Amino acid sequence: MIMEPKAPHLSNIELWQKWKEDKDIQAKKQLIEHYLPLVDYVTNRMAIGLPKNVSRDDLASNGVMGLIDAIEKFDYQRGLQFETYASWRIRGAMIDGLRQGDWVPRSVREKAKRIEEAYQHLEQEYLRTVSDKEISSYLNVSEREFQTMLQDIAVTTVCSLEDPIREEESETRLSMLIDEKAKNPDHKVQEFFLKETLVKGIERLTEKERIVVSLFYYEELSLSEIAEVMQLSPSRISQLHSKAILRLRGALDKQKNQLMQH
Repeated sequence: MIMEPKAPHLSNIELWQKWKEDKDIQAKKQLIEHYLPLVDYVTNRMAIGLPKNVSRDDLASNGVMGLIDAIEKFDYQRGLQFETYASWRIRGAMIDGLRQGDWVPRSVREKAKRIEEAYQHLEQEYLRTVSDKEISSYLNVSEREFQTMLQDIAVTTVCSLEDPIREEESETRLSMLIDEKAKNPDHKVQEFFLKETLVKGIERLTEKERIVVSLFYYEELSLSEIAEVMQLSPSRISQLHSKAILRLRGALDKQKNQLMQH
């Protein structure tokens, strides 16, 4: 559900030509103005679950830098959809800005890591989806405390799938979820096992978690929109999203460690 620009994409070909071929600054400005609504779109998706000290204005200003970067680097002659490419660049710029601001307290990161490791350990041991009760017991907290922990760490899962799978590469977990373009042949075997791991990880999610992942990453609904669709509170959707991401992250981290040993 990438937002459509105000006018059909083809109407911009002349602007792209003026900017790319003639380096016409006015054409570049017009392209930026035309695609600015993409920044609002991505900002609205990213703003869910962020701490109060992160302002939408900060997100948007980073997003504009991402849009400008996308316009500078986009090759309009390849026939790709700019909206999709730009949305990735905008999101990436926002995440870079958030990381530079050290927006997640160490205690929250440690809490997220504990839950991720709990899912990884128990689901590897039981070879099935583990319940909230089992996770709570493993963490030695009550189920209510576990739900509170999930709410606290929701912020860490906003961009958790954007982390590189291999430190020396730019490919991310999220790109594996939705990007089917051909990869470097040297990595095809590793890609196969990573994708298999991801598929198995998704299969191990609960039905509601799978729906949230599907609606958020494939249909690109915001968490508040998903709440309406599923008739649950936004905080409940946020918890389901956090659990799904932590399960997937645990499975992929295990696979990543195995690949690094080879």
